[in-house]
Amino acid sequence: MTEQKQTRVPQFYITPAGPCPYLPGAMERKVFAGLSGPYAASLNDTLTQAGFRRSQGIAYRPTCDGCSACISVRILAERHAPSRNERRVTHRNADLIACEAPAQATREQFALLRAYLDARHAGGGMSDMSLFDYAAMVEETPVVTTIFEYRTVVGELAACALTDIMPSGLSMVYSFYHPGMAARSLGTFMILDHIVKAKLRNLPYVYLGYWVEGSPKMAYKARFKPLEALGPGGWNRMP
Repeated sequence: MTEQKQTRVPQFYITPAGPCPYLPGAMERKVFAGLSGPYAASLNDTLTQAGFRRSQGIAYRPTCDGCSACISVRILAERHAPSRNERRVTHRNADLIACEAPAQATREQFALLRAYLDARHAGGGMSDMSLFDYAAMVEETPVVTTIFEYRTVVGELAACALTDIMPSGLSMVYSFYHPGMAARSLGTFMILDHIVKAKLRNLPYVYLGYWVEGSPKMAYKARFKPLEALGPGGWNRMP
């Protein structure tokens, strides 16, 4: 009985303050809880709806003193109607072949990730990620997780999305793509494809993680409509 209670009621912890990855000069702290046992999947879904994100076996969210800039956002999949530009992106990538793969790391995926990080996020928090780090990110999951691979007609790996599949929707844990295929807008395309996948599975939302107003890294998330943001009063539609 004690073990069951410990699994059902998670223990929350707060990290020490560290540099914020989004706002220069700001400091960041996170609250986190472990995900394990038979209730890990339901707990992950509940915490995701409360603004948490999953990383391996933990769920976390920012809890910064005097700052609430990180806002959880999600797309209402069923109500999404693609814009003209989104239709162009989908058409541009109509030749890609999507495949749902188990949450198992491959050297091919890691090579693509390294190219992506070196080109787009050099010096960032993941810039020194090794193959073993990548394998841990992908494979150490206590919930239903998959990798969506996107390949060209000749079999070249163009993009990947590590995704949690939950009763409330698809949560895009991390995605990356070939830096030499910028004209395809692969980041946008993967989100659009996840909206389609959510609709096919009758799942209401696609969770995009955090949006920070004024952050160039996060600006793209606000383009997807309809979008909900989590505030003190719950989830509300963004203009």
